[in-house]
Amino acid sequence: MSDKKATLKVDGLDETIELPVYSGTLGPDVIDVGALTSRDMFTYDPGFVSTAACESKITYIDGGKGILLHRGYPIDQLAEHSDYLETCYLLLYGELPTAEQKETFVSTVKRHTMVHEQIRTFFNGFRRDAHPMAVMCGVVGALSAFYHDSLDISDEHHRQVAAFRLIAKMPTLAAMSYKFSIGQPFMYPDNNMGYAENFLHMMFGNPCEPSNVSPVLARAMDRIFLLHADHEQNASTSTVRLAGSSGANPFACIAAGIAALWGPSHGGANEAVLEMLEEIGDVSRIDEFVSRAKDKDDPFRLMGFGHRVYKNFDPRAKVMKEAADDVLAELGIENDPLLAIAKRLEQIALEDPYFIERKLYPNVDFYSGIILKAIGIPTSMFTVIFAVGRTVGWIAHWHEMISGSYRIGRPRQLYTGHTQRDFVALEKRG
Repeated sequence: MSDKKATLKVDGLDETIELPVYSGTLGPDVIDVGALTSRDMFTYDPGFVSTAACESKITYIDGGKGILLHRGYPIDQLAEHSDYLETCYLLLYGELPTAEQKETFVSTVKRHTMVHEQIRTFFNGFRRDAHPMAVMCGVVGALSAFYHDSLDISDEHHRQVAAFRLIAKMPTLAAMSYKFSIGQPFMYPDNNMGYAENFLHMMFGNPCEPSNVSPVLARAMDRIFLLHADHEQNASTSTVRLAGSSGANPFACIAAGIAALWGPSHGGANEAVLEMLEEIGDVSRIDEFVSRAKDKDDPFRLMGFGHRVYKNFDPRAKVMKEAADDVLAELGIENDPLLAIAKRLEQIALEDPYFIERKLYPNVDFYSGIILKAIGIPTSMFTVIFAVGRTVGWIAHWHEMISGSYRIGRPRQLYTGHTQRDFVALEKRG
C-alpha cells in the first residue's frame, strides 16, 4: 500500500475528487474508486479487465514479460523441481513444505481419495453420452449433500477438511465420469500410487488385471496438473470468489468454477486445439490453413498459439513442450495423423516470420492437447483434467477470501433501458 493520490476532475463538478492509490509488491498501482459511490458515480469496465476486485498474495502474472509466480516462485522452477501436491501445499499455505510437512500433507490427501459409496449410484441419473463437464458440475455441486459435516465456512478446521476432500476427490470423480461414459466399472483409487499415477490408474485400469502406469506418463500428467494449478484472477477463479462472497459452501463454489471453466474461451482451449487438428485433417492441408489464418478476412483461427495474457511467451509452454516430447518418445508414436499435423504446426510457428513477429508461439494449451491425445484421453475429458489441476487454485483463493475481510460481490451497471413508464392495460395496447 502507499499514500499516493489520484485526482479526478469531472465535468459539472466544481471540486476535484481525490482517490487513494495503492501499490502492491509487484505489478501496477491501483486506484481505489470507492469514493465515487458517495457522489452517485461508479466506473465502467466490461469484463473487469482494468479492475482489481481483491487483494491477493497467491499468484502474480506479468504477461508482457512472460512471468508467472506462485507465492513468489517461478512456474518453471516449480515444474522442474517440485510436483503437483507440493505446489498445492505452497498455494494453500504460502510456503514450501518441509519433508515432514509434505509427507503429512500427501498422506492426508490420500486418506480422502475415495468418495461416498452412494455417489456411485448418483451417476446413474446421467445419460451415458453426457459431456463429462456437465457431469462434474452436477457431482461436485452435490458433494455438499454427502459431506455436510464440513460446511461451516467460519470454522478453520471445516475449511481445511473441505480443501483436502476437494483436492483428493476431484481425480476420482473425473475418472468416474470417464468410466461411466464408456460403460466400464469404476476403479477405486490405489493409495500406494502418486497423485497423477493414481488418476491414470483410475482412468485406464480395470478390475481384471493390475495397473501398470508408465512413470513418464505419470510425470507428464503431474506437470499438466501443476501447470494449471492457478492463474490469478481469471474467469473461473473470479467466479469462485464471487460465489464464495455470498457465503456459499466450498463445494458449490468449486462447482461454479467448473461451470465457468467449461466455456470455450477459458478451459476449452486445449479441446479446441484438437478440434482444429481434426478440421485440418492431413499434413498436406497445413499450408492451406496457415494461409487462411494469416488472412484477416477469413474467420479461421489457429488454436493454441499466442495467449490473451502473455504478450511475449507463455512460461508454461516450454515445460509442457518438454513433457510432450517425453511422452511421444515413451509411446513411440510416429504415425498418428493428428500428432503429425501438430508437430508440423509447431515447427511453422517457431520458424515463420509471421508468427514470430506477432509472438504467436505455441502455448500451454497446444502442448497439453498433444500430451492428452497421445496418452489416449478423449477430447471431451480435456477440460475436466484442467478442472482437476485448477481445483487447488480455486480453493486457495476461496480460503484466502473467507479467512480475511470481504464483502459480497455486487457489480454495478450502465443502464441503457427505458426510463420509468406507466403500465398500460392489455385492451389499450396498440
